[in-house]
Amino acid sequence: MRVVVQRCKEAKVTVGDSVIGQIGPGLMLLVGITHEDTEKEAAYLADKIAGLRIFEDDEGKMNRSVADIGGAILSVSQFTLYGDCRKGKRPSFIAAARPDVAEPLYERFNQLLRDKGLVVETGKFGADMDVQLTNWGPVTLMLESHQSSMAETL
Repeated sequence: MRVVVQRCKEAKVTVGDSVIGQIGPGLMLLVGITHEDTEKEAAYLADKIAGLRIFEDDEGKMNRSVADIGGAILSVSQFTLYGDCRKGKRPSFIAAARPDVAEPLYERFNQLLRDKGLVVETGKFGADMDVQLTNWGPVTLMLESHQSSMAETL
């Protein structure tokens, strides 16, 4: 799994003319899933994101998590995170999981975040969405689940 994490002041996702997910201060997540991903990867990233200290404390240091600030999460599925642009001019999405695999794992990932006491709004899986956000900082990080296996070997 790959997740682009953006600290935001506000974010929302619209499908057609309807806002289907909206948050104030918190984290905007773009979530990509590949063929090998399982609940293990989803749990690793949910735990990492829930505890990620990227909000400033009273001394201006990044020492607070989204829960510490009472923030929320807007999670949007994004298969294009597995786009491969190494050959030609058109991305290949072969590495992205098929919707029948990706959607249940995306939903499970969001539930794992909720199980940690976080408010999680979502986009609509597979829909053409408009996403707006005010990136705060800006702070943007890329997390990958394969880092969990690397960390276990260190």
